Order: sequence, then C-alpha cells, then structure tokens
Amino acid sequence: MASTTALFTGLSGLMSNSRRLDVIGNNIANVNTTAYKSNRMTFSPTFSRNFSLGTAPSDATGGTNPGQVGLGVSVSGTQRNFNNGAIGVTGVATDLAIEGDGFFIVNQAGSQYYTRSGSFIRNPENGLITQSGAKVMGYGVDEQFNIVEGNLVDLNIPVGTMTLAEQTRNVVFNGNLNASGEVGTTGSIHESRVFYTDASGTPGTEVTGATNLNTPIYVSDGAGGFVQAFDGSATSITVSGVEKGGKDLGTAIFEIEAGTTFDDYVAFLDEYMGLDSSAIGSSSDLGGSVAMVGGAIVVTGNEGTVQQLDIETGDFTANGTGLGNPFVMTKTGDATGESVQTSFVVYDSLGTPLTIDLSFVLQGTTPSGGTTWEFVAESSDNDATDRLLALGEVTFDTNGRFVSASNQSFSIQRTNGAVNPLTVNMDFDSGTDAVSSFTDSASNLAAVFQDGSPIGTLGSFSIGEDGVISGAFTNGLTRTIGQVALAKFSNSAGLVDVGDNLFGSGPNSGTALIASPREFGTGRVVGGALELSNVDLSQEFINMILASTGYSAASRVITTTDELITQLLALGR
Repeated sequence: MASTTALFTGLSGLMSNSRRLDVIGNNIANVNTTAYKSNRMTFSPTFSRNFSLGTAPSDATGGTNPGQVGLGVSVSGTQRNFNNGAIGVTGVATDLAIEGDGFFIVNQAGSQYYTRSGSFIRNPENGLITQSGAKVMGYGVDEQFNIVEGNLVDLNIPVGTMTLAEQTRNVVFNGNLNASGEVGTTGSIHESRVFYTDASGTPGTEVTGATNLNTPIYVSDGAGGFVQAFDGSATSITVSGVEKGGKDLGTAIFEIEAGTTFDDYVAFLDEYMGLDSSAIGSSSDLGGSVAMVGGAIVVTGNEGTVQQLDIETGDFTANGTGLGNPFVMTKTGDATGESVQTSFVVYDSLGTPLTIDLSFVLQGTTPSGGTTWEFVAESSDNDATDRLLALGEVTFDTNGRFVSASNQSFSIQRTNGAVNPLTVNMDFDSGTDAVSSFTDSASNLAAVFQDGSPIGTLGSFSIGEDGVISGAFTNGLTRTIGQVALAKFSNSAGLVDVGDNLFGSGPNSGTALIASPREFGTGRVVGGALELSNVDLSQEFINMILASTGYSAASRVITTTDELITQLLALGR
C-alpha cells in the first residue's frame, strides 16, 4: 500500500541533491578564481522508524536484527579542500603565492581576516592591499632596517618616495707597494724672502715667530733698501692655488687679529698643507713642517714624490695697504721617496660625499724585516683647518705579505648636522683584497670597497621566499623594508568564508599562529606568482552527473508514490 512517508523521503533526496548541485555549481564558477579552495557536500541518512529493536539469541532462537525503515537523507555538512593549487607565474612584483598551509593576514575595516589569494596591489599611499581594499599585514623595520617581529603592521612599500643615505664605516684597499723603490728622505722645500721688523738697519732686524703680523713688516727691495710688506692694517691672508701631488688644496683664509704672530700663521700653513713630522711606529717620520728660519718662512713638505708641494708667490694674497703678494716663494728642493696616492669618496650620515686622499711612502727596507711604509690620510673637505686626518705605519714581511698596521682609522670633522666626527676604518688585509709589497716598476693602490652611499630613492622591490621585502635604491643600496607574515591554523577547514576570498576564524578553526614564512609549517612565499584554483573540473562533472542522477531518482520515487496513491484512491470509486 502506498505511503506518504515515501513522498517525504523522495523530497529529502531532491533537496539534498539540489544543495549538492549548488556546491558543484559554485566550484565550477570559481574554477578561475585566484587561490579558490573547492568545497564538497557530504550526506547522512536521517533517523529511522523502528519496527523492532531485535531480540537476543536464546536456546530456542538465534535472535533477530532490528527492523528499521529510513526516512530520507540530510546534509551532514560541507568540507573545504585546502590542498595547494598550482602556481602560475605572473611576473608582477606584488603578486604572491604560498606553498604550504599558511594564510596571508589582512586588515579590513579594523577586523583581521585571512586569505590565500595574493593578488595584491599598491594604493596611492603605497600601502599593500588586496583587490577589495583590505590592508596586507606583516612586520615593519626599525631605523637600522632590522625586522621588528611580533608586532603586525600594515605593510607599506614607498617606491619613489623613500630616501636613504648611509654613513661610510669601512673602506677596503688592494694594490702593491713597490718594495724596490727609493726610501723617502726629504720633502719638497720652499722658502719665502726674509721679513724684517724695521727698515733702519742693514740688513735690518729679522722677524721671529713671536713677531706680530698686524705691525709694519718689511722686505728687501733688492737694491739695498726696504719695502713695506705689511703696513699693520691687514686683517687676513688668503691662501689659494697651492698644489700637493698635483691636486689643488683649495682656498683657506687666515684671520689677522690683535696679537696674531708669525707662529700662528706658520701653524695655519702647517694644517692647511697637511704636513707632519711625528714619529710613527719604529722608523716612520714624514718630516713635513713649516718653520721660521732667519726671518723667512721655510715650508718642508712630507716625504714621498706624491707629497710634492707646488707653491707660487701668487698663491698668497694679503689685504691692507702693503704688498698684495707679500710672500715671494722660492723652491729649493724636491721630495724624494717611493710613494703612491689614491683618492676615494666616503659619505657622512647625511649622504654628503667627502674626498679622501691616502698616500703611502716607503720609509725603510731591511734584509730581515721586509719593508716599512707610512700612510697619511688627508682631505680638503674636513670641516677643520687641518687637512691631515691620520698617520700610520704598515709593515710587510720578506715575502711581501702584510704583517701589521697602526692607526687604521681616521676621523673627519662635520659641522653640517651629520654625525660628528665621521670615523672610517681602513682595511689593508681583507682576504683576497690585500695590499702587498713586492718589487714592481711602480706602486699602485686603490679602494675596492666602501660601505657608504649618497642619497638614493627606493626604485624597485622584490619579495623573497621568507616574505622579506627587499628594496633596491637608486644609489645601489638594498635594504629590508618589511616582511610579509603568515597565519596557520590547526584546523583550516574550520575557517569561515566571509566572501571576497577572505576567511575569518571560526569556533572549530583554532587560534591563528602568526609567524614568518617557512616557520611552523606556514610554507614559503613565491613572489611574482599566484596560486590557482584547486577545483578539479573532471571530478566536478562526475559529481554533477551523480547529483543529477540522484535528483532524478528521488523525483521518480515521488512520481511512483503518487501513482500508487492514485490507484489506491481508484479502488474506492
């Protein structure tokens, strides 16, 4: 006899299979959605109507099983497939894919969500965002570009706006110093004409270092008389055009005040020309000095041919009503000694370029001790009068190999608001880059590495497997500007789909574990690529056929039951 129960059983089949078709249709619709995770529906039978619970075996019977009739099917749940989809290369720097179980973390209107879709873009504020506008989160960096982990921030990639300059701290040198060269014994010598304090005697009273410059000073006119070189009204002496090793030392002004003496002027010239006679190490002494000798100023340059001074009369100009060029200079000796000079650029903390001249001068050779050289570092960019920055001694063994060096750093004064002083370390023995001292036709020296840079603008960026965002600046520097963070859940299937390819944590997902990529099973990040949908079309078509067949069969149950009920009603007519 027909039963209305069969109608409802068939109806449950229709409803369940139609819901399954909904899921299959959604999967197929998202076959090209970035990082889409396919879903499947699972069924379970509803409760059964019991005719008998069955009986236990006895001596007379073997027992009976329960008598039950099922009342249809119900949807037990849906299950999302979080297996990784294929990776498709795009070449777009902001596109990211994950190979692993992690999720990108995004901030949407103050709420934290998770996504596998890495089709990110940059907004006008240089923030990294999703296509729907959610902000991608990760770790920022401190002032030294070190990643600050543990504190999620909205990632920002300021291409074209972020600027950077770096202070020089280390310079590495390479080259060979000619061990068979001439040992330095003297520097170039220049003498001024003799100055006198009065014109009443013959030859007159010679000035001394203690003589005041703002008093009348005389020089011989070459005909037995005198001419006034300084009339006591001069307030300054400008020095410009002096050359050292062929390089112009620039312009400096010596101020003459009440009580200013020749000794003060001599000390000024000594600093301006970078001269030194200090004993360095065992035998090093460059012998450079400026001194008053018999009423004349005698300038003795540092030893070494590259330290040769070129001083002309016109390089010294005094104001006042005396002689415009009171210092007539005469060269009386040349510099000697094997030497070499190189120039290199360092940068202060504001990115200001500063030119440094480094010279090496041969100081001694011994059959058992190799060679000894003295170096001098100097600069016209020093914000102090003294151009001399550092002196040191470098020794080499009998095989021409570097042994030791003293004073391998120099400091240069800065008054432009940068870190003061700028201290730079010089490395003469850095692995394959090392200074040697073998016999050669000439010495050669070069700075092969320095770690500072002028101002540069962030020009491009890339994101590595560890999620680190590396920025390339126009000055050649590369710095870390952030890191993409990933979240991992103990039960990803428990996440709640909130739309826009985003998931929210659910009661059964567990708490998000926030970590860097490649940690705690989060997986690695692939830059310039996107994860494709993991929908298997062939499987979906099979599932669609099965759901369609199930739907048709359930509808047939309903029509068959309807026919039986119709026949039953016909019996009563």
